[in-house]
Amino acid sequence: MTSFDDIDNELRAARDRVRRLEQLTRQHQAVVAQLDEVGRLTGELEAQLAKEERDVSRLEGGGFAAFLSGLAGSKEEKLARERAEAQAVRQRLDGQRTRLQWLQTDRFTVESGLAEIGSAAEEFAALLERKERLLVESADARGRELTEIGQRLADTLADLREHEEARQAGIAAVHAVGQVMRCLGNAKGASTWDMLSGGGFADMLEHGHLRSADEAAWHAQRALDAFSRELADVGVQANPQLPKVDTRWFADMFFDNIITDAIKHQRIARTGQAVADVAQWASGTVDHLVVRCGELAQRRDALIARREEVLTG
Repeated sequence: MTSFDDIDNELRAARDRVRRLEQLTRQHQAVVAQLDEVGRLTGELEAQLAKEERDVSRLEGGGFAAFLSGLAGSKEEKLARERAEAQAVRQRLDGQRTRLQWLQTDRFTVESGLAEIGSAAEEFAALLERKERLLVESADARGRELTEIGQRLADTLADLREHEEARQAGIAAVHAVGQVMRCLGNAKGASTWDMLSGGGFADMLEHGHLRSADEAAWHAQRALDAFSRELADVGVQANPQLPKVDTRWFADMFFDNIITDAIKHQRIARTGQAVADVAQWASGTVDHLVVRCGELAQRRDALIARREEVLTG
């Protein structure tokens, strides 16, 4: 039987480097977040110190504020308090600046460590592939399992990619349909106003919102068409269609002397409900895709873990 002692030793060492890389990566994320926080605090303290020093200067300079304090007989007391407050802020600022220097040193240390083992993951992956080839080419029974894992992993990755593409397309469609709903909602509000008070200004607002809804509907339908194509890739047949919001439908809006405001309002409401139904379907479909993506990701991770277990066990 073929001996794999040498490559197994290399794999163990490479795996240790990968774990160290993961540890340093987490440390780097943490120190960057800490630096951002200290930078924010330092900026706030600098602004606060500038204010406190201005307050001290006004009292020391004999201006109007000092004059009023003198009349009240409290100038020295207020000046002492302002100086104490400024000193307290200055001390906190000095502390944050010192902390900032420490964190910058820590980040440099972590980044130096990352630079030394930055390629650990790629080296480990290359060793896994090398041993996988050796096992598949040998008479070792693990080779057959690895071949099966490889095939299942490839299928799972392809499925995950297709479901993720469908999810992204669905999110875009939900946003686009949502814009149509907002435009129709604005039109419905203007229509309500038109019924209650009437007038050319209300008509102008209503027609403007309807034109916006018409334009948004075409963009939304394009997004829905793209979504349906991506769904077909994952075995879901769907043909979502927004209600017709065409020129002929909107032309009715301009004939107030023929079509009553109440009829216009009802039409807007019916169209809005139909669009809401499409939005609900799209949102529900995206939720289903999110669940499916999670399941596929779990399957992918399990296969990768099993492959690594076979290769390093």
